[in-house]
Amino acid sequence: QKHEGWTASPALYDDGGYSGGTMERPALKRLIADIEAGQIDVVVVYKVDRLTRALSDFARLVDVFDRRGVSFVSITQQFNTTTSMGRLTLNVLLSFAQFEREVIGERVRDKIAASKKKGMWMGGMPPLGYDVKDRKLVVNENEAKIVVHIFERYLALKSVRALGDDLASAGINSKRRLRRGGEVYGGQPLTRGALYAMLQNRLYRGEISYKGGVYPGEHPAIIDPPLWDAAQATLAGNRVDRATGVHTNHPSLLTGMAFDDAGERLTPSHAVKKGARYRYYVSTSLVTGARTNRSGGRRIPASDLETLVIDRLRAFLNDPGALVDDLGAGAPDASGCERLIERGRILAEALAADAPDKVKARLMTLQCRVDVKPDRV
Repeated sequence: QKHEGWTASPALYDDGGYSGGTMERPALKRLIADIEAGQIDVVVVYKVDRLTRALSDFARLVDVFDRRGVSFVSITQQFNTTTSMGRLTLNVLLSFAQFEREVIGERVRDKIAASKKKGMWMGGMPPLGYDVKDRKLVVNENEAKIVVHIFERYLALKSVRALGDDLASAGINSKRRLRRGGEVYGGQPLTRGALYAMLQNRLYRGEISYKGGVYPGEHPAIIDPPLWDAAQATLAGNRVDRATGVHTNHPSLLTGMAFDDAGERLTPSHAVKKGARYRYYVSTSLVTGARTNRSGGRRIPASDLETLVIDRLRAFLNDPGALVDDLGAGAPDASGCERLIERGRILAEALAADAPDKVKARLMTLQCRVDVKPDRV
């Protein structure tokens, strides 16, 4: 195009290794900056989809081109974006480019799903205990001993926090890895999050997880079934204990169950005055600062609300007529009603006599919900 007076810019805007489906490309950003600076008159590409493969991104680029009076030329496709027909043709072409990109993505996702269902390792960082050889997971014997030790120590300590401290004192760290450039990284103390992920990683059971499904893997297991099952049971038990506040000195019985009149969840809070601890249930927006009007929301003394709810629930459970009437058409026969009434009496007594964490667990089992209205609960 020398006869047209064209002069090639010494700068090239090549984005090798970056997908055309995104605008997050270094060279493309430099190109846009140079266009905005008035240094470019014509953008030349090999094919249209080398600029972008997304219609929304193409519309943004054309807007930049038009605003700065920049033309767009494809070497192998004769298009001129200064005309309406040229824009139509480009949009049609880019529609097919976007369709092609989406089909390729679907094909890759289907391939990954099929491969994982066959138990194949589909790449990524191998966890502690495994290495990758010939695109397959193989056991690293030294690291596998560490993994078994971690599971056994967790069963002994029954606390991830204590496990992390124990491993740190023993000098057990995360897996050391090698970057492509030869740089070594990793080898850091294992965090609680990493330990939780490790204790639930089904790769150690010789299985592959994918979108909620679990499939037998091609790789060997490191953790045997009894040890795995015991660790999962301990994890599940700890989750229940945290929810019910077993290890809390002052558990809030209605956590997650109480809501204000605007439908906001009431969050436990407390204040200490002259050595005395005062518990409250506070509207979430007042805690997070999301509510600009401080007069809105609720701040309710916790013990008052809990006593009111427990007493009302016990009165209901101790009232045979209320229990049977509440079931309506689903009421059982005479013997079933007797069992229901007896069960209600036992529950009412338990709510009065049990420890706070057990009371909270019963309330969760009963799926209680407490709505605090301006004039009633």
